[in-house]
Amino acid sequence: MKTPGHYFSRIARGLSRIGDARLKELGFATAQLPVLTALRDGGALSQTELARLAKVEQPTMAQLLTRMERDGVIRRRPDPRDRRSSLVSLTDEARARLPAGRAILEQGNREATAGLSPGEHDILIDLLQRVLANIERMEG
Repeated sequence: MKTPGHYFSRIARGLSRIGDARLKELGFATAQLPVLTALRDGGALSQTELARLAKVEQPTMAQLLTRMERDGVIRRRPDPRDRRSSLVSLTDEARARLPAGRAILEQGNREATAGLSPGEHDILIDLLQRVLANIERMEG
């Protein structure tokens, strides 16, 4: 299987498994990364906004947020602009653990690209950005 999609899929699944195992001690999971990233600066967003940013369906985001709330990673409060909606933000405890989580993920990226020269690393990033742009165009 010498196709890019095959390798992208295997790499993504492998990084996800490794990331989940390493982030577990902090109470995080790789599936939470879009939410953690979107809320890392202390802001609050709606479930709809988070689903759009994460590029997932509303039910998927609802399930993720329910687990994150259960685990003390996020909190919800009523949206003053829309009574049917709530605003999601990170708990103080989760925000305090974010730097350690980022360090874990950065270490994983270093390990995954071990043996690449700085130039090769830059080329890889450039190529991946171009492929991602193509995928995003395909999605419309």
